[in-house]
Amino acid sequence: MTQKTLRLLICLAAAASAQADTACPGAQLAAPAGCELSYGDIRFALQASAGGSINQLRIQPAGLAVDNSEISTELDGTAYRAEIADLDSNGWPEVYVFVSSAGSGSYGSLAAYAVNNGKSITPIYLPPPEQSPRDFQGYMGHDRFAVEGDQLMRRFPVYRPTDSNATPTGGSRELRYRLVPGEAGWVLQLVP
Repeated sequence: MTQKTLRLLICLAAAASAQADTACPGAQLAAPAGCELSYGDIRFALQASAGGSINQLRIQPAGLAVDNSEISTELDGTAYRAEIADLDSNGWPEVYVFVSSAGSGSYGSLAAYAVNNGKSITPIYLPPPEQSPRDFQGYMGHDRFAVEGDQLMRRFPVYRPTDSNATPTGGSRELRYRLVPGEAGWVLQLVP
């Protein structure tokens, strides 16, 4: 595959637009309209429900050589943004859907998939905060994700032990992840 210019599109969910980066207007991710992200001949049509604390995400790939089967997954929260990128610079894209949980914590999570040599897609694993307790010291949710360059960024306010969930006083923290091959798929690894 020849090197292609990455076309980065951002989708915002209507139900979470108040929390999303409104400086990047795009198509709606929320059903029924959905949005489409593309990279060369590979496309992802995305739709996400936004009616409760547990929602559904549907991703329909197109342009893959072997398997273009629809993926349907349950989200713990609302999908508020989606991006397409090639973080590992292998010439094949990944799709990242950023999710914010319901409730006062608004804990962030991710539904992400990588294209494997233009043939199929597999999930990308984001390790939970418990696997890096030092990096997540003072974490109480309210995180935001974004693709920046060749890394995935995660930003969140830092809470001191006496802070309430509504008033963090410890500043903010930014964590960077790079995409690496794992034992059974792709993994987002914290950059030291």
